[in-house]
Amino acid sequence: MTTRDETFAKVKELIDPFNKKGVELSEATRFAQDLEWDSLTVMDFVAAIEDEFDIIITMNMQAEIETVGQLIDAVEKLRAAA
Repeated sequence: MTTRDETFAKVKELIDPFNKKGVELSEATRFAQDLEWDSLTVMDFVAAIEDEFDIIITMNMQAEIETVGQLIDAVEKLRAAA
């Protein structure tokens, strides 16, 4: 089991190729507003997260995740349940 900081570091690493505007990332960073991601970018990023952490993020979960912090919470929860 990794720590939250390690999960954040890995998520940040996975965001980097999609962070076209060079936004400084924090747990409060919002995907739609701050990073200005469209639905296709979100789908590509979710696939990368699922592959990296060997989890499945449902469409319902995706709809509720607006910030990097919420994503980290979801990843941690899904990994604990696996």
